[in-house]
Amino acid sequence: MIIDQNAPQTVSCHCGAVKLQIRLADGLRTARRCDCSFCRRRGAAAVTVKLEDLEITQGEENLTVYQFNTKTAVHYFCKTCGIYTHHRRRSDPTQYGVNLGAIEGVNPRDWEPVKWVDGVSHPSDR
Repeated sequence: MIIDQNAPQTVSCHCGAVKLQIRLADGLRTARRCDCSFCRRRGAAAVTVKLEDLEITQGEENLTVYQFNTKTAVHYFCKTCGIYTHHRRRSDPTQYGVNLGAIEGVNPRDWEPVKWVDGVSHPSDR
């Protein structure tokens, strides 16, 4: 699938209660997985979206938040189906990571292998 970087993309949870509109300035080239204690358990690959390029268009009240450790990263999940939709990054709080598998029309399998980043050795933890 080719992503039109100028066209908004829709992100949704599994049950459809939460929807986002995003613009992918770099397409899907930023897809990556993190091996920090949380992300390796969550397992989802994420793509980079600037804060101003993400809009919650439906179900904001249906999102729940999880934070841990430094509480810099903010992870958002649908309260109904539990799907991770996005998170505000600890590595760069001016960006969101958006669940690659929640972008409508995208199958993460088509983008394998997805690069891994070293979240275990994050500079904030030193």
